[in-house]
Amino acid sequence: MRRYALIVAGGTGERMKNDIPKQFIEVAGKPVLMHTIGKFKDFDESIEIIVVLPENQFGFWDELKKKYSFTVPHAIVKGGDSRFLSVKNGLEAIVEEGLVAIHDGVRPLVSIDTIRRCFETAERLGNAIPVIPVSESLRMVTGKGNEPVGRDCIKLVQTPQVFRTNLIKKAFLQEYLPEFTDDAMVIEKTGVKINLVDGNRENIKITNPEDLIIARGLL
Repeated sequence: MRRYALIVAGGTGERMKNDIPKQFIEVAGKPVLMHTIGKFKDFDESIEIIVVLPENQFGFWDELKKKYSFTVPHAIVKGGDSRFLSVKNGLEAIVEEGLVAIHDGVRPLVSIDTIRRCFETAERLGNAIPVIPVSESLRMVTGKGNEPVGRDCIKLVQTPQVFRTNLIKKAFLQEYLPEFTDDAMVIEKTGVKINLVDGNRENIKITNPEDLIIARGLL
């Protein structure tokens, strides 16, 4: 079955307090996004990679590819005004059926094993998303104060989220809803059951300056 990796990299440097968008910040010798793309190529040499970027970042990305002699083949697609529209644009670039992994461009620490588990489960069951258990205590704030929440039934969701292309493309024909915080929620709205697989704890989403410290240590 044909495999695709749809890597969404539409971030800015706002929360990172950096003029450079976070996907382009250098970590361990090259930009974060290059590490991320490389993980999927290491997983499967034949995988087709699509990178979604804001149009005003195309030129800068081309400069970075030349600077770092980055030659991993990939297509570039223009992002939308929201993550939902960016993913939708990326999905429209897929013409043949298969499996697509939708992944955050700023998650360079995803493991090959996590990617493999997601693809293998999605091939059997139609979709798969990686999750990890919660290790901290949880409390929920209510109108009357706050109360503890049991953590045994709570999971933290990661990417890549892998889907059969025909199902996820159909799901993204829906109108956007504010509760769509990830791609699994979009397809779940159509009545599809979501399948969970084990993620890897180091697969953090680089968002804040502290995340960069962790990523540099691990990479």
